[in-house]
Amino acid sequence: MALINYTRPNLDVQNKRFSDILDEFFNDSLKYRNDSFTPSVDISETEENFEVSVALPGMNKDDIQVDLENGRLTISGERKFENEDKGKNYHRVESGFGTFSRSFHLPDTVDESSISAKYENGVLNITIAKNEEKVKRQIEVS
Repeated sequence: MALINYTRPNLDVQNKRFSDILDEFFNDSLKYRNDSFTPSVDISETEENFEVSVALPGMNKDDIQVDLENGRLTISGERKFENEDKGKNYHRVESGFGTFSRSFHLPDTVDESSISAKYENGVLNITIAKNEEKVKRQIEVS
C-alpha cells in the first residue's frame, strides 16, 4: 500500500504530475459506466496501525469480499440496484451500482495475520497492525 500525502483533488493543478491528471480523467470517465462503480477509500496511519475506510452505503456485508494475496489487499463486491417498486419511474439515479474492486499494495512493515474488517453503517473499516520487528529503525553512527 503506497501512502501519499493527501491533497485536495482538482484544486492544485500546477503541482500535479501529468500521470495523475490522466488518471483522474480516465477514472472520472469510467465512473459513469452502468455495470460498475468505484467506492471512496480513505487510508490513514497511526503509530500502531494502518486504517482503511471504504464507503459502501446500502450494501450487505455478505456482498463484500476482502482478500489478501502476495502483499496486495483487494476489496471487491457488488452493489445491486433493486427496483422493487414496479409503479415507480426514476427520473435520476446518481448512486453507483454494479461490481467494484479496489486493490492496494501493503508495505512490508505490516503484520498480515492481524488484519481485521468490520462493516457498520455503510462503512467498511479495515485495520492492519504494523509489525514492530519489520519497521525500519535509525542506527546512530558513532
